[in-house]
Amino acid sequence: MNAESDERREVTATVAPESAAGDEQAAERELGSRAPGFIKQSRVLHLSWQVGIFVVGLAVVVAGVLMLVLPGPGWLVIFGGMAIWATEFVWAQLVLRWTRRKVTEAAQRALDPKVRRRNIILTTLGLVIIAVLVGIYVWKFGIVMPWKIDQ
Repeated sequence: MNAESDERREVTATVAPESAAGDEQAAERELGSRAPGFIKQSRVLHLSWQVGIFVVGLAVVVAGVLMLVLPGPGWLVIFGGMAIWATEFVWAQLVLRWTRRKVTEAAQRALDPKVRRRNIILTTLGLVIIAVLVGIYVWKFGIVMPWKIDQ
């Protein structure tokens, strides 16, 4: 029931060693720990390495979650924490691959001319509605400055 070894065999089978595309090979890297060899040799050292990676990744992910409600690039930091976890854990590598695939698909859909046209129309319509509402507010209440210019 070791998912890591099963997944490794599948990825290794899909990537040809004599592949001319270096980008493809980098994208379909072997799953698993990327710890240095001397760390992998000692079980205790490797376990402590994994705990350290997990704690650092957890701190970054928690900071990213906090940045979702506070000022800051929350999602970017969360994905950074996932990338830290992905250096050691197969599940994080699989999540990042899935996320990368979904983002690529969304980018391709966004480049579709029909979708772009729809998005431009909706954005323009939203801006017109906001401009009309602001105009009605200013017409009804006027512009009141928070300070007194006359004094």
